[in-house]
Amino acid sequence: MKTLYLKSYETEKAAEIIKKGGIVAIPTETVYGLAANTFDEKAVKKIFLAKGRPSDNPLIVHIAEINNLYQIVSDFPDKAKKLIEKFWPGPLTLILPKKPIIPSIVTADMNSVAVRFPSNKLAQEIIKKSGVPLVAPSANSSGSPSPTNFTHVLKDLSGKIDAAMDGGNCRVGLESTVISLTEKIPRLLRPGAVTPSDVRKVIGELIIDSSVYSELDLKAKVISPGTKYKHYSPKAKVVLVQASSEKYAEFVNSKFSENLLALCFYEDISMLKVPYISYGNKNNYSLQAKKLFESLRKADEKKVSTIYAHACNTEGVGIAVYNRLIRAAGFNILKL
Repeated sequence: MKTLYLKSYETEKAAEIIKKGGIVAIPTETVYGLAANTFDEKAVKKIFLAKGRPSDNPLIVHIAEINNLYQIVSDFPDKAKKLIEKFWPGPLTLILPKKPIIPSIVTADMNSVAVRFPSNKLAQEIIKKSGVPLVAPSANSSGSPSPTNFTHVLKDLSGKIDAAMDGGNCRVGLESTVISLTEKIPRLLRPGAVTPSDVRKVIGELIIDSSVYSELDLKAKVISPGTKYKHYSPKAKVVLVQASSEKYAEFVNSKFSENLLALCFYEDISMLKVPYISYGNKNNYSLQAKKLFESLRKADEKKVSTIYAHACNTEGVGIAVYNRLIRAAGFNILKL
């Protein structure tokens, strides 16, 4: 298959491909998404095949008008309305009871559906011109670091999808926060740029699901993407190191090898004697989020066998960065 490369002004062409049952990589504010008509099961299957994505990993439906929500969900609680008023359009996904019109392939046979209203203007234009809500999981090979620019998309999916649009670098750099509203007390299933504190200020009580920090059984059924399988991983083995800058540097330096790379903070650099890539300042969690996936991909380009990643704090957006790192490491965590 030849993948058509689209400029940012070619939103009409992207929409036409989607209307004809094609799949198109499009920019959003979080990461690039691989978009298809939500109601076209054949098109949705193409996404799973192109990505190599497990069929029991549900997709997020993207809308560009609040009214589209009524096509998709069967119940719209007050807490959902409050979160929508505060955070949409933006990097927040809500899980709500679905209407029968949503194909089971989209929701992994669940009775709920994940919905988001992206703030990226190109994504909004493409959704509107397509005339239907679009599913759009990350536009990468399943399990690899999510794509935050056009080059990442092409590296993973060129020749496997109908088209890809160059919309520049993604503003956030991590996938959206996912909140389930299918229970009495809302539950955080995947952290993102909208933090637990942000959510609690709007709706009060919020449970942080155990899957945010812990590995789920592979037999478990999930209603949110990014909670079950090993995700965001480069080809190299990743070990997450929880330590002070001094202990981290001492440990990594003791492992010196040409096949080793330190994924570190700016503050660590002066103490390191090994090859490194920095993913931001120790306490600048938004910068870490923006740089993380790109840094993991750069690490792969070094063709190293092991990456020792310095663990971030879990304050604010830091919880989202930590969540991605533990999955990239396959929960291989070293505490010093």
